[in-house]
Amino acid sequence: MARNALHDIKRSLDGLIGEKVLLRANGGRRKTIERTGVLEETYPSVFVVKLEPPDGSFKRVSYSYADVLTETVELLVYKEGSNVRVNYTEV
Repeated sequence: MARNALHDIKRSLDGLIGEKVLLRANGGRRKTIERTGVLEETYPSVFVVKLEPPDGSFKRVSYSYADVLTETVELLVYKEGSNVRVNYTEV
């Protein structure tokens, strides 16, 4: 069952490559990291977000689809003036 969930998350992210996203990640010790960036690439086990840091340089971070499933990472996609949350809900 979890394998299908991870595959569904990857498939939904495949269609969002190049989209601007808001990334919220658990930074540990009650710290949440919140950054904007672009969903750059999806791979079989991970996806890559190119962050837009305040100093103008770019940094890439990668997370696994399991991070989205367990809600360790939350992605909000900016679509036409509204935000769409990427998550997995069992049907």
